[in-house]
Amino acid sequence: MGVGAGLERSGTAMILSTREDIEAPIEEVYAALTDFDGYERAALRRGAEVARIDHPRQAAVGQTWKAAFEYRGKRRQVTLRLITMDRPTALRFAGLSATLDADMTVDLVALSRRRTRVSVAVALSAKTLASRIFLQSLRLTKGRVNERFAARIRGIAVTIDDRLRKPTLG
Repeated sequence: MGVGAGLERSGTAMILSTREDIEAPIEEVYAALTDFDGYERAALRRGAEVARIDHPRQAAVGQTWKAAFEYRGKRRQVTLRLITMDRPTALRFAGLSATLDADMTVDLVALSRRRTRVSVAVALSAKTLASRIFLQSLRLTKGRVNERFAARIRGIAVTIDDRLRKPTLG
């Protein structure tokens, strides 16, 4: 685990990126990353409200979720839409809120038959003056922001790695 992380600035957008290696075949990592029911349950356990606003129960382009959660003392709402699925190498999501837009890409590369590199990049774009100020404050603390982002992605990678390494009963 722990390959690298970075923070870039692109015009008015702020880009967070990191990558992690997982000891599992690319197909298994992709399947774990597209376990959207599991992510919904995890968000609910953390106190968020999550509702899928489309009908497919299997991972499919166009799947859309509405989520509401508390952040910095305020109630936030976001719509998340799966816009690209390129099995087993890529996923892309668009996140929309009243103040920010987010574009997240997840790229997978098979390093070997049993090792996969997962690269995640999120581009945040401000829609309001307040969100521009918020993004600027994030830029001023870019080291800490990027460490937290990388730690969050590392946690997901470790969870997937642990789950895929467990022997199945049967």
